[in-house]
Amino acid sequence: MSLKTLQDLFLDEVKDVYDAEHQLTKALPKMAKAASSPDLISAFEKHLKQTEGHITRLESVFELIEHKPTRKTCKAMKGLVEQGSEVIEEDGEDTVKDAALIGAAQRVEHYEIAAYGTLRTFAETLGIEKAVNLLQQTLDEEKQTDENLTELASNINFEATA
Repeated sequence: MSLKTLQDLFLDEVKDVYDAEHQLTKALPKMAKAASSPDLISAFEKHLKQTEGHITRLESVFELIEHKPTRKTCKAMKGLVEQGSEVIEEDGEDTVKDAALIGAAQRVEHYEIAAYGTLRTFAETLGIEKAVNLLQQTLDEEKQTDENLTELASNINFEATA
């Protein structure tokens, strides 16, 4: 694909984040299984449901711009998922491992916040108001998930020091 116009770039980025969300649907159940804190397990399970909704919203964005939903390998998410997998494989105290899982999850959230913020801005510039609204909904959910993880971390990190 050549990036001659902002529309080209927007489509390319939508494909990228569409792939990122699909990668997450495979990673989040593994993270939930590796977690020991019931609250953290619940947070990962909740985020999986949200991620499935994000995929549906992205499919609506594809429809708005009259393109078939397709994926472009998101190398950034692939790296973040691999980093999370390393945490899953580590031996360690449950609370310390949970703290590491939260760190891995927050790196993912920060990437998604950046991606959706960029996409929303592109959609605004291109005048695709329905896409702006869909992308803003997802951006808000990603920010809330990050805040929830920060709150969990404050308790889990404290427990990990004991």
